Amino acid sequence: MILLLVQITAVIAVVYYLGRWRSAVNRRNAQTWDSLLARLRPDWSARELSEHFLWKEGVDATPEDAWGRMEGPKGLWVMYQNARVMLEMADYADRNCKGVDRLLLETLRSDAMQIRVCVLMALTQYAFSQASEGVRINAFRAASMYADMAARMTKLLQANAAAIVPDFVAAM
Repeated sequence: MILLLVQITAVIAVVYYLGRWRSAVNRRNAQTWDSLLARLRPDWSARELSEHFLWKEGVDATPEDAWGRMEGPKGLWVMYQNARVMLEMADYADRNCKGVDRLLLETLRSDAMQIRVCVLMALTQYAFSQASEGVRINAFRAASMYADMAARMTKLLQANAAAIVPDFVAAM
């Protein structure tokens, strides 16, 4: 009897997982550039960190200065969420644009994951030690990667969807 219950529970769990996975794939395939752009959080912008944000890689600030400009954990959280959206934008370009630069896509994917890990590390450190030197250094690394990723995303959009570049710039 117990074995039967375990089997039924396992089957139900697998069916539930496959149903959730299929609905996530359907949602992903139904996305448009506009829906992705709408998900970018404009309540903090990395423009504060670089004079040439979105057009040139790099950050024009020290770690202490960057921490203040990014408004501490608020800017880190926005970077975390926007990195996911830009990752989804890279995936969208991969699925829907012909002749897209594969190396650029892989770099964007790698950047997004590194940003998310770096932000989580900084937020965890911040929870235990407030704005210590380590937190500011990790936040600076995340901000630098974020600025680089945003510049690469602009390059990808200019090459494959030039019409939405102004919307992307406005959203960032």
